[in-house]
Amino acid sequence: MSSSDVAIEVRGLSKAYRIAHNRENHLTLVSALVHKLRHLGTSVETFWALKDVNLQVKRGEVVGIIGKNGAGKSTLLKVLSRITTPTRGRVDLYGRVGSLLEVGTGFHGELTGRENIYLNGAILGMSRSEIRRQFDAIVDFAGVEKFLDTPVKRYSSGMYVRLAFAVAAHLRTEIMIVDEVLAVGDAEFQQKCLGKMKDVSSDGRTVLFVSHNMQAVSRLCSRAVCLRRGEVIYDGEVAGAIEHYLSEYRGGSEAEVDPNTRAGSGEYRFVWVRPAKEMFAPEEEKVIHFRIERRKENPVYAALCAQVYNELGASVCLLDDMWVKHQFPEGDAIEGSLHIRSPWFKPGTYRVDIQIHPPGGHEVIDYFADACSFKVAPQLPYPSAAPEEALRYGTVLADFDWKTHVVTPVEESLSVS
Repeated sequence: MSSSDVAIEVRGLSKAYRIAHNRENHLTLVSALVHKLRHLGTSVETFWALKDVNLQVKRGEVVGIIGKNGAGKSTLLKVLSRITTPTRGRVDLYGRVGSLLEVGTGFHGELTGRENIYLNGAILGMSRSEIRRQFDAIVDFAGVEKFLDTPVKRYSSGMYVRLAFAVAAHLRTEIMIVDEVLAVGDAEFQQKCLGKMKDVSSDGRTVLFVSHNMQAVSRLCSRAVCLRRGEVIYDGEVAGAIEHYLSEYRGGSEAEVDPNTRAGSGEYRFVWVRPAKEMFAPEEEKVIHFRIERRKENPVYAALCAQVYNELGASVCLLDDMWVKHQFPEGDAIEGSLHIRSPWFKPGTYRVDIQIHPPGGHEVIDYFADACSFKVAPQLPYPSAAPEEALRYGTVLADFDWKTHVVTPVEESLSVS
């Protein structure tokens, strides 16, 4: 491959973070010195988010970056986007880079949507006339014309991501880097984004796409890279990468995560989450048991929410306790269960994300990703034999009936009259 065909060259890339234990914030110098003397053995751990990653991406390629949470996907994109510097290794980028790594990346909250479009274009090195040529297309794609002169700090997360993606996709960059932010948008907007990324790649631009949605990766990408604990374990055909990704879940859940390291303010934390049984029948009620403990004294109002994903990373259902008028009890230790009665799940493996959050808010008290998984038996719940089409189409199995009857001449005449 000639150098002119290469868009991204990564050689021996490693990124380390230092994690200090037993650290506390102190209001006075005296308390800081006392704590220092009491904890002379405070340890500093080196955590390698990326380990000796080698990657070469051709111009015009659409490459999916996949892996479980904590695999190093977002760290890799942050290094490629020059947001953070590598500890070791070298990254060469041949072209301007437009990145969308989290909601509102590169936006200034006090500026309006209109001003942020020009600001982002200027950061990418584009002239005002270049930005002006694409301006109407950006606004039309994002659907925020009514709020164009409103400061973006007042935008909802969905509006933020629509405008941010529209800017990244329409301004002329040779390399486009997209993290899992598309999940913020609704289903219609996600389809628009996937279609736009296909157009971008067919125009000769390079796309790096991080997602847990394997359906989107298989539709969009011509190649995929699977990461595990900061290392590349597969680089090649999309189907092969997805098989490596799914094998991580088939092997069972990882060891229980330290609750204090998870995202959230931490007033309450899940201690454990587990299914009532390892395998359910498709039509059987799925039951997930859990235990929660209070970790901080100040009481907060809380609600529970869970999301179930299939093997391809597609969301099957969202289950918020406020919709069924469940009231979160106050207490130091809480045990409970989630009961999923419908729809019928197709045979396969499913994973569950579960969280505690303030009612009606976007903040998180505890977010437990990949909290547990369960399997659905390879059988069909219908009274008659069903062909492979029953499993090939659709996300779930449906509990349904057909009803017909023959219309008599009398009924016919009555309906006409």
